[in-house]
Amino acid sequence: MRVLLVEDEARLAESIARGLRQAAHAVDIADRLAVARQKLELEPYDAVILDVNLPDGSGFSLAAELRKRAVRIPVLMLTARDSVADRVAGLDSGADDYLVKPFAFEELLARLRALQRRQPEFRPQLLEVADLVIDPAARTAVRAGEPVELTTTEYAMLEFLARHAGQVCGRAQISAAVWDENYDPFSNIIDVYVSRLRRKLDRPGLVPLFHTVRGAGYTLDPARGGARTG
Repeated sequence: MRVLLVEDEARLAESIARGLRQAAHAVDIADRLAVARQKLELEPYDAVILDVNLPDGSGFSLAAELRKRAVRIPVLMLTARDSVADRVAGLDSGADDYLVKPFAFEELLARLRALQRRQPEFRPQLLEVADLVIDPAARTAVRAGEPVELTTTEYAMLEFLARHAGQVCGRAQISAAVWDENYDPFSNIIDVYVSRLRRKLDRPGLVPLFHTVRGAGYTLDPARGGARTG
């Protein structure tokens, strides 16, 4: 599941993003409404976690904009404003749920799951790359009809690469989506996880999906055939 987190308090945003990534969600952070609007235009998201008080306006306005444009992406308001009037205003603006700070992180995860179940159109679409099928809602992967057992991090990396199938993704892109701010850019952890995914998914007799583009990054691309470039 790919989530856009709109939160201007940096430490809180990183803490929430870290927890979501540990739960195998890909997360982008926007600290302003303007940044959130740009990201929403460029990327498909499965949910938006939206603060109310932002430096350039109210999160209520962004929720209202999305509904006015008939964008049916689930919106979870996350704010310290806990009055009944504020909650009514948030829901009336187009938000689907409203969680008051401080909150238990497990409740945040549960509310995201509930949003996916509530209406069929909120369920993320399956990601298909050749004979690989990924279900972002269930966080499962099937290759050539066979389920693939993945760890939380393996799944998060696979979903990210599948969402960018055919594109070469650099280490910075992958680390930002899958790991938290403690990622060591000089480690070989990304290579390790790509190697694990290759062993699990690029089984003998199947067209290799994972490819290393020397000096650039990695790609999930069946069109590259059997030749690995790194």
